[in-house]
Amino acid sequence: MSQHPPRHRRLALIDMGTNTFHLLIVELPEPSHQQPVTLLRTKVGVRLGEGGISKGEIAPAAFERALHTLVGFKEEIELHQVTDVRATATSAMRVTRNGPALAQAIFEQTGIRVEVIPGEREAELIAKGVRRAVPLGTQPHLIMDIGGGSVEFIIADATTIFWKQSFEIGAQRLLDKFFSDPSGVFPPEGVAAEQQYLTEVLAPLAAAVQEFRPIGVVGASGSFDSLADMQLGQLRTEAELPPRTELALESFQRSYQQLLSLNHEQRVALPGILPMRADMLVVASVLIDFVLKMTGITHIQTSAYALKEGLLAEMLEK
Repeated sequence: MSQHPPRHRRLALIDMGTNTFHLLIVELPEPSHQQPVTLLRTKVGVRLGEGGISKGEIAPAAFERALHTLVGFKEEIELHQVTDVRATATSAMRVTRNGPALAQAIFEQTGIRVEVIPGEREAELIAKGVRRAVPLGTQPHLIMDIGGGSVEFIIADATTIFWKQSFEIGAQRLLDKFFSDPSGVFPPEGVAAEQQYLTEVLAPLAAAVQEFRPIGVVGASGSFDSLADMQLGQLRTEAELPPRTELALESFQRSYQQLLSLNHEQRVALPGILPMRADMLVVASVLIDFVLKMTGITHIQTSAYALKEGLLAEMLEK
């Protein structure tokens, strides 16, 4: 009787963010010391926080978009004959009244169990993911992940996390708070108001930066991907992004000034801009500029790897 070879383990890692849902499917080769093979890397702009996160709820349309996206992910998971599924959700499902109802609806419709993770855990996984893309070496770097609901800051080197904190100041929240008129230019008083707010909220970050003196910024999120795309002058798909990109300070500053000077339609027309990110990128860039000025850091890298790659790294350690 012929022996069937052992089935390969195939993992699906789902990161349900406030703006974007990510799906990563990998095959774990035998023996375990080899690198996993990526079978699928995709994302969907769900905008889970739109129209509700600042009020503490997921709006009905966003709720439906999330369910529809997970049903689509489930089809991909079945198509790729996945053996293990890990799904995590972050800020939007963490802080909203109906977040648990969405997790339940997803389970009922797809059989996928969603783990809603706290901000500290999110920061830890982001650091693990970033380390797979960016060689941090022996000096501390400031990792920042700008989500739609929360922003994670981590000061770490290749082996140690020195400090980490999650702040509920994501791009959708900043948009709701400071940029309520999406048709126009973001006015100077809007920029000033956001900067003043960040000065107050990010006092713990300022103290940590003073203590640990990070030498570079590593940005892991859609906003940083968009700024890297603007530097290149073209919009890349999730699969086309290299693990790590150098983002020149001059390029960031040029993009930032451009974003501030244009209205919504003009921003959407820029090469490298995803329409759903056109306005969020403005408030996110104010945040990035604020952090660069606060730290005095001039070296910026972007990481295409974040939470889901951190989950993968953690699973490979076992």
